[in-house]
Amino acid sequence: MRTRLYSLSELNDIPGTTVFNARRSREAYHLHKFCMSLMDATNRAEFKDHERAYLDKFKMSEEQKRAVQDRDFNKLIDLGGNIYFLVKLSNTDGWSTQRAVSSMTGMTADEYAAMMRAGGRSPEGQRSIREGN
Repeated sequence: MRTRLYSLSELNDIPGTTVFNARRSREAYHLHKFCMSLMDATNRAEFKDHERAYLDKFKMSEEQKRAVQDRDFNKLIDLGGNIYFLVKLSNTDGWSTQRAVSSMTGMTADEYAAMMRAGGRSPEGQRSIREGN
């Protein structure tokens, strides 16, 4: 039997981090299938021409489809999405990685870049969700 160095519940106590696990993988299976389909140019064109009709080909939840249409990457991650799959959506839109990531922070791409050049976000006060530290 494998011994863990920490409990799995501790992974939910990392501020600003959503840990991708088996449950999330199952939850987003069809979302990820959609994202992977965008690797094909014909599929990208079909998606761009008729987003909703294309999304309806996949067994995603209505909430996942809405989040795709809204390009709400934070919501997609909340719904089980993994950024390595979701980046195919932002690439389909011609977004830079900087723009895609900044959309998840509420900052513009330039504000995000400036924050990162200045050393990123401070870890102060971001140690534990449970303990409020």
